[in-house]
Amino acid sequence: MGQKINPLGFRLGTTQSHYSLWFSQPKNYSEGLQEDQKIRDCIKNYVQKNTKTSSGVEGIARIEIQKRIDLIQVIIHMGFPKLLIENKPQGIEDLKINVQKELNCVNRKLNIAITRIAKPYGDPNILAEFIAGQLKNRVSFRKAMKKAIELTEQADTKGIQIQIAGRIDGKEIARIEWLREGRVPLQTIRAKIDYCAYSVRTIYGVLGIKIWIFIDEE
Repeated sequence: MGQKINPLGFRLGTTQSHYSLWFSQPKNYSEGLQEDQKIRDCIKNYVQKNTKTSSGVEGIARIEIQKRIDLIQVIIHMGFPKLLIENKPQGIEDLKINVQKELNCVNRKLNIAITRIAKPYGDPNILAEFIAGQLKNRVSFRKAMKKAIELTEQADTKGIQIQIAGRIDGKEIARIEWLREGRVPLQTIRAKIDYCAYSVRTIYGVLGIKIWIFIDEE
């Protein structure tokens, strides 16, 4: 049977680069990995608490981490950074203190930068959050998927596929539903495809959302 591979890992080294850039010896590697996870979780939790949005979109597309011996550089790619910065002028400082507490790094400096994505709805993570918000408010899933596809078309992407799996609309039997618009060439390594898997907790169980967005071909 056809096996599905994660499109991001499949394209590493061609159209996709790593989200964490650092080097460590094999015996310290696991620590570094857990540290990255801590940083990402901490930032996500902080943003969740401190942004009050109507649609339930936090708007973090991805968090890139670069580590040197004396410095940890964290770049947060956000769709709507205004939400984080407007509420609190010292928002980034607070975030920095939070992350430092979590890591208790004494001899390393922490740098946090926020960059804005030009077209937020061209990013699968932000879209998934949007769909999750809709599903939590009991909007029918087809409506939510179609609305999401409309939003991506405004961000001029070449194709998008959305898949929702689980107890859709509270049915007893779990199923998978998907919609595709445009072309999504998953086999082509040259094609730059952005992908995200997101789970959303509804009252009748967990739904999984997967989104593939075909950006362009090199």
